[in-house]
Amino acid sequence: MATDGGIHHHARGEWREPSLSHRRIRFQKGLYADFHHFFLLTDGEGELHFDDGEHRALHGPALAFLPPQARCEVSIAAGAQAYLIGVSPQIMVDAIGDKVESYSLRIFIEQMKLIEEPDTAAVGEINPLISGFVRELGDPARASWMVVSAYMRLILMAVWRSSGGEKAEQRGRGESGSILQRYRQLVEVWLRQHRPISDYAKELGVTADRLHSICQRALGRSPIQLLHERVVQEAKLRLERSTRNIQEISDSLGFRDPTYFSHFFKRKTGLSPAGYRAVARASAGSENSVLSSGYADWP
Repeated sequence: MATDGGIHHHARGEWREPSLSHRRIRFQKGLYADFHHFFLLTDGEGELHFDDGEHRALHGPALAFLPPQARCEVSIAAGAQAYLIGVSPQIMVDAIGDKVESYSLRIFIEQMKLIEEPDTAAVGEINPLISGFVRELGDPARASWMVVSAYMRLILMAVWRSSGGEKAEQRGRGESGSILQRYRQLVEVWLRQHRPISDYAKELGVTADRLHSICQRALGRSPIQLLHERVVQEAKLRLERSTRNIQEISDSLGFRDPTYFSHFFKRKTGLSPAGYRAVARASAGSENSVLSSGYADWP
């Protein structure tokens, strides 16, 4: 496992060759307790065992995505072969980024996904990405956070598409639903630009009043309230899950200076960014309503 920049604390990549004996792997254990995992059974038989007693049989090829809350382990039959990769919340934040698809990916990673019979094209796309991820971590001389994050972004996109996420969005939910969905996507793209709501309305081809009406009717909040909630949510995620300092987070969110960012954040949450981070670190592993609970909190 690579040690460059502490990458081994934030990513794991394993290739399980065929063995003569049965094997069992616990996903969220020790260093990997908060990791998001992908398990690709390329050939043979396996079974997922969940802490609540549920079992799911696997017949290769099969792919499972397991967020931290999916507490489980996998058994691999003799002769089976598989890849296991995982990343910390910090790498997942980098991988998801803040592009048009980021909103959908944030929602996507909140739930376990099991693709039991992926089509040939999906396997052909995902397999080399996962094997590339493993190779990158297996070479201490070149293992790179940036490369690992890039691989994870490509893997997420490939799995999201193969599971039908992209097609579901394209079908839309009527005119109002489509406008609201596009507004969410624009927020992801323009989040750091602090544009007025009139710019969003113009890009969507509606009036500001029309956009306001759609948001109020669907979610009970105005467009600016939703935008501010999204900025606060992103700030919380970065304070909790990244190692960046307050100025770097302020800059990454497009604030003109960290003082203005601190005032905005405290006005919305009641805590300064530094205070929030301190609470997050003190509350690690516990339930705390002050903290962000996940990527999907924004409506």
